[in-house]
Amino acid sequence: MSGEIWDSGLQSERTRLAWVRTAVMLSTGGLAATGLSFRYGHAPVAAVGFALAALCGGVLLLRTGVRYRRVQEALHGGRPLDCGLDVLFAWFGTLCAVAGAIVFVLTAR
Repeated sequence: MSGEIWDSGLQSERTRLAWVRTAVMLSTGGLAATGLSFRYGHAPVAAVGFALAALCGGVLLLRTGVRYRRVQEALHGGRPLDCGLDVLFAWFGTLCAVAGAIVFVLTAR
């Protein structure tokens, strides 16, 4: 695989940036919300949800380079794309963040 641009629209590059944005928001948002939960004495369950969201975001961020290479190889080889595991991490992280937020709001004093 050469370093040249394969398509003029840079679709895979834009997709990679979208995955990076998702991962960064999950990880930083989860860490910040975990800190707020502990600082203001909310239920530990909320902090666990936020911490799991941060963990999922970190895993997605670590997998970004591997996922990008696999996407490029699949596009150049004419094979279907497979990012099922990454999608599960993104959904699980989002659901954990939402669950943590619900608990955070319901336990607010």
